[in-house]
Amino acid sequence: MATLGMHRDFLMEFAALEKPVQKRVFEVFEKFATATHAGLHLEKLTHQKDPRLRTIRINDFWRGVVLKAESGDSYLLLKVLPHDKANDWAAKHRASVNEATQGIEMRNDVGLERATAGLRARAAEEPSRLFPASEYPDKVLRSLGVDEEILPIIRLVPDETHLEALHKVLPEQQYDVLLGLATGMEPAEIDREIVQAYARAAPRSADASEGDELAAAMARSRGRVALVSGTEELQEILERPFDVWRVFLHPSQYRVAYQDSYAGPARVTGGPGTGKTVVALHRAYHLARRLPADAPDGCVLLTTYTKDLAAELERCLALLVTDPAVRAKIRVVNVDALANETVRAERGGAPLKLVFDQKEITARWARIARRVEADFTDVFLDQEWRHVVLAQALTTPEEYLKAPRTGRGSALGPLKRLKVWRAVAAFEEQLRQAGEWTFLQVCAEAARVMGGREERPFRHVVVDEAQDLHPAQWRFLRSLVSPGPDDLFLAGDTYQRIYGNRVSLRSLGIQVVGRSHRLRVNYRTTQEILAWSASLLTGEEPDDMDGAKESLAGYRSTMHGERPETSAHAAKTEETAALVSRVEKWIASEVEAEHIGIAVRFVQFGRDIAQALERAGIAACVLGAGRSGPGVRIGTMHRMKGLEFRCVAVAGVNDGTVPMKAAVTPVEVDAQQHQEDLNSELSLLFVSCTRAREALRVSWHGEPSPFLAPVTGPRP
Repeated sequence: MATLGMHRDFLMEFAALEKPVQKRVFEVFEKFATATHAGLHLEKLTHQKDPRLRTIRINDFWRGVVLKAESGDSYLLLKVLPHDKANDWAAKHRASVNEATQGIEMRNDVGLERATAGLRARAAEEPSRLFPASEYPDKVLRSLGVDEEILPIIRLVPDETHLEALHKVLPEQQYDVLLGLATGMEPAEIDREIVQAYARAAPRSADASEGDELAAAMARSRGRVALVSGTEELQEILERPFDVWRVFLHPSQYRVAYQDSYAGPARVTGGPGTGKTVVALHRAYHLARRLPADAPDGCVLLTTYTKDLAAELERCLALLVTDPAVRAKIRVVNVDALANETVRAERGGAPLKLVFDQKEITARWARIARRVEADFTDVFLDQEWRHVVLAQALTTPEEYLKAPRTGRGSALGPLKRLKVWRAVAAFEEQLRQAGEWTFLQVCAEAARVMGGREERPFRHVVVDEAQDLHPAQWRFLRSLVSPGPDDLFLAGDTYQRIYGNRVSLRSLGIQVVGRSHRLRVNYRTTQEILAWSASLLTGEEPDDMDGAKESLAGYRSTMHGERPETSAHAAKTEETAALVSRVEKWIASEVEAEHIGIAVRFVQFGRDIAQALERAGIAACVLGAGRSGPGVRIGTMHRMKGLEFRCVAVAGVNDGTVPMKAAVTPVEVDAQQHQEDLNSELSLLFVSCTRAREALRVSWHGEPSPFLAPVTGPRP
């Protein structure tokens, strides 16, 4: 039987084809999957760099490009292009095996020759070098897979911009290594996270293809090449070509998701678009697939902090897990809903009376402060209760007097603490008398209930968007699974923390030391959007939830596109009209309305934009409005979390709106909390901007947000 590999580029190009052409592509290449291709004509070109590259007719207009093994029956599907472009691509390119990873890679020999000539001409004018031999000796670069042909070329590269210009012509794995070095990664990190990741991710049978070097090299090329075992798998992949995350995991993602077993809690971090959610989904699948047949259904929990994100996880899981028996082992539900279910069951099933209106909660604190004569603001008391009392599960004034208040900027002596406790006790008593609960209280009670039981309901717990969970929610999650191998798997990024919940995992009995992994390659956003959005974070160094600082060093994208657009307007009506015009242009360029997202800070502005779009004949859907339908997706910045779109507009980024005044603690109340709140608002803007895959537009009316100063310049 033939060994058939599919390159990621092949699938992406296939996705853009019209349905009749897609059907014909499948008809041609299913013959390779069933080893009935002997009669097909693989055409050689007259002048080409690699005689193993062949083209094959799809129809009168389209051709496929295939790499054929010199010996053995192995084939790699590389491209599907118009006739002339397919021949041109096949003539210019050559396949080689990476010296460090032993994986297959493609290089554009003609493009490299031209680029080298240009760099040599530039070298006489520009003395600086991005990879000087004094800093990066040949021996080091060769150990990372940079080969003898490429070394002289990259020695001429003066800066990162010129390196990025070589993206399309350099061998893929070598470009990954060089870009990682250029963005601040150490050679040892490159070796561990790129080179060794390929080796660990390769199937154990990769060396078993005796006499067939192509089959072995394809097996070691996870992330770029998928091996297809038969017609059914080929059809399944081609039926959902946009869902490439199901098939193509970068080795750094694969080794984390499919690690055979972790000795305890494990964690994956990384910036937006690096595939943390993808890793969490694959990890849940891996854990469920390993369970014995008699394991109860729903014993793997996949969870996150909102029901909207849980619904998206449910949708993605249905795409990934096609075996009903395995799917039944995984339960998807958000943390608060599961806690509510746990407490209700303990109390006989009666529904809980929940208080979730923050304005109402703050008003209660104000009334209680006056009643008990506590000289503190309503905001301060509410935050002290959430970030200290509930965070540390304090139940007595003695515990509160001794409790650390890390992260709280206002010092409190014993007398002031007792006054605060009187307000806390009165607030909690008022809730008890009314039979009311806040969400965090429900989580705290659910943790207490589960902690008193011998049996745990889950064997494994996988948590997505971990950075936004409160300590009370973490205690509940910790109580759901017995400590041991593969008990907890966490995915998150503190640069995307939008709720200000500071957590020390180790203090909650969740030790991830030695089992923490960082992803650095963005697979969603272009480098231009990524760099622009990251520039907003100048000076911010969030904690990593485990006592250290998080870093964006080495964070990069391998995709390129247009720079983000900024647009200033005098009034809201002008901004809205300009936004409608931009959406019309996106749609005219064949972007589907559902692939356009608009993020706003206030939902009312989103409704106004939706009405303006509909007046222009463009369907629009306001997320969270209780209905769904076709059209441009419009949502608050919080609603945009976890979503992605081809084109994104972030609107109303005005001074006084972003950051939203009501969301920021006054500096005179608590200076440290004031800064934490500003960081959360900045993270919210960063998250909104990084929802974009190809195009980003940021606009405002009146004065721009101070957060935009790095890209608009300081105010005069």
